[in-house]
Amino acid sequence: MRILLIHSDYLRYKTKSKTKIAEKIEDEKKGGEFGNALVVFTAVEREDEKDADAIVESAVSEIMNVSSQVKPDNVIIYPYAHLSSSLSSPDAAKSILKGMESKLKEEGVSASRIPFGWYKSFEISCKGHPLSELSRTITVKPKEEEKGEEEPSKWYILNKGELSDPEGYEYENEDLRKLMMYELGKMESSGEEPPHVKLMREKGLSDYEPSADVGHLRWYPKGRLIRDLLSDYVYNLVTEYGAMPVETPIMYDLADEAIRTHADKFGERQYRMGTKKELMLRFACCFGAFRILSDSFLTWKNLPVGLYELSTYSFRLEKRGEVVGLKRLRGFTMPDFHSVCRDIPQSMEEFERQIDMCMQTGDDLNVNYEVIFRATQDFFDENKEWMYKAAEKVGKPMLLEILPRRKHYWISKMDFAAIDYLGRPIENPTIQIDVESAERFDINYINEKEEEEYPIIIHCSPTGSIERVIGSLLEKTAIELREDPKKMPMLPVWLSPIQVRVIPIAERHFDFALSLAEYLKDSNIRVDVDERSETVGKKIRNAGKEWVPYTIVIGDNELEKDQFTVNIRETNEKVSMDKDELIARIHDEIKGMPFRKLPLPVKLSKRVNF
Repeated sequence: MRILLIHSDYLRYKTKSKTKIAEKIEDEKKGGEFGNALVVFTAVEREDEKDADAIVESAVSEIMNVSSQVKPDNVIIYPYAHLSSSLSSPDAAKSILKGMESKLKEEGVSASRIPFGWYKSFEISCKGHPLSELSRTITVKPKEEEKGEEEPSKWYILNKGELSDPEGYEYENEDLRKLMMYELGKMESSGEEPPHVKLMREKGLSDYEPSADVGHLRWYPKGRLIRDLLSDYVYNLVTEYGAMPVETPIMYDLADEAIRTHADKFGERQYRMGTKKELMLRFACCFGAFRILSDSFLTWKNLPVGLYELSTYSFRLEKRGEVVGLKRLRGFTMPDFHSVCRDIPQSMEEFERQIDMCMQTGDDLNVNYEVIFRATQDFFDENKEWMYKAAEKVGKPMLLEILPRRKHYWISKMDFAAIDYLGRPIENPTIQIDVESAERFDINYINEKEEEEYPIIIHCSPTGSIERVIGSLLEKTAIELREDPKKMPMLPVWLSPIQVRVIPIAERHFDFALSLAEYLKDSNIRVDVDERSETVGKKIRNAGKEWVPYTIVIGDNELEKDQFTVNIRETNEKVSMDKDELIARIHDEIKGMPFRKLPLPVKLSKRVNF
């Protein structure tokens, strides 16, 4: 079915003469006028006859969606054969059009239908706003297979090639037990807000944006800096693994059959826009990467080959009640790495390399990951030894899920999760072997025999969304404080917005403090100076509240000796060192990690209190 939706100030029509297929009508139906009307010009097509009830449901659903946005007083179904060259039979068209009118009325809509099979004159005044002219192609959504009780997944603990019952397993790792409880649906929600939500506000990183849709954040300078550093970190990591960075649009046309099919796998979790085209905001970087790959000439000599994109942003219309802090958002930043492989054996080799990459992010960020390895029953039976070998790379027990059949585009995946303060997983890295998308998007390569083949694609996010990484780091500090109230919470030094704070005791120490800050700054250290008129004790406490890793107090002794007592947050020690020793210590801690300059005024007196 093809429909053209016009939101009008008015529609006037008058029947002139009837055709051979005209329906019988009463006199009052021979003309009419409707104000503030959503006019749905409709062409019923031959394909629609296969399931008339379903096409009525789909059409009414789309009309209701548009109607909810433009809010007309009337909805008018207007037969309009000129929208298609593949028309249904007249009887089928009349039946479907009547069904649409009836269904709309059942939904409480003031709906009317213009007579079928008559030559008519009409006059319409289009309102002219962005949603006043829309076209749609209505199709029947594929029905799910009729089935009884679906066979559940099988769950195991996999450790050193041995499988154990997860509920009877003796857990040495409490985080793994919590992950098992969550995945098997045995964990009850406490309804508490995870502590990172308070921390992201308290530390001036980010907050909810009240003027946007739920699940979208505003980022303050410190939070933006941390996001940028993490983005730089992933960029450096994936390019070392051979990925080629690209950038693609955030918006896609659902008239592209491959994109629509891929998008439908996400069901209702999509941002769709009512324009002259049916568009959606991406929920990952797959669409753009796959379109680049489908337009590329690939041979077996190129493979494996990888494309990388940092999506700022991806969008998922998560349920309102599930949106919380940095853990689950509707707009988020996702590192997306897609690797094209010749076949399943090469994809398994690449999968193993990417396990190393994902494990490295846990080490670099000092975050503990618990792992779920998933596979279809067929894949597990055929590749059991490989799965055991791949699991050994993680080096500890993990959950294993065996699906009875393939439900998704992947046949095997590995998910890495940090466990939050409330015992729930925060999904971080993931690796997936995709056996569908190459054919769907017509991605092919030339093999050794000069024949075209569809490759296998690996999806990998080495950290998961950048927002979830920050959430994991903040949750980790809350857990550490619960276990040891005396522990000083902090971010890794390379991610700390302020790495060194210099505190002059009196005004006569200001110039020296500023010159020291300048020296540290020239050595690529983020440093500031608290020259406000507060007591030294309060300044030190403020530095502690901001989790500053190193604090230096400058008094008369420091002016004379050029030797400082440095307060080290991590160990809660006071250590005497000169400026070059401090620089060497910090550079040793942040070695190999990206650096960005301080995005704030050096003097605290000049700062905005966000």
